[in-house]
Amino acid sequence: VPYFQSETLISKKKFLSEKEFNKEITVVNFFATWCAPCRDEHAFIKYLAKNKKIRVIGINYKDKPEKTLKWLSELGNPYSDIILDKNGNLGIDWGLYGIPESFIINSKGKIKHRHVGPITNKNFELFYSKIKENR
Repeated sequence: VPYFQSETLISKKKFLSEKEFNKEITVVNFFATWCAPCRDEHAFIKYLAKNKKIRVIGINYKDKPEKTLKWLSELGNPYSDIILDKNGNLGIDWGLYGIPESFIINSKGKIKHRHVGPITNKNFELFYSKIKENR
């Protein structure tokens, strides 16, 4: 995982990657309110978050915090933390192609799988199997 620090959306705390990605399996999901496929995949992200053995972190990409809060209020908030990427620099650090994009991080802080595009009915089982491989 790239080293970074950023502010979180809801708690406004400082998020330090080196302290957050070394304990458990984590799914990092880049999303935005202006991204239609992000809305479509949100139900799958919520499903992943129900598994107590998986931590789900959202990175809110080039979005307005007030719109994001409204969107999460409407659709539900599956994220343990939501990191703000207001200008897209975190996306650059992660090598983002576009959004949505999701990463599976193992308990040692290593990126084990990258999923470009939305998680859908067609690819959910494959994505979930990649999580199970890294437990």
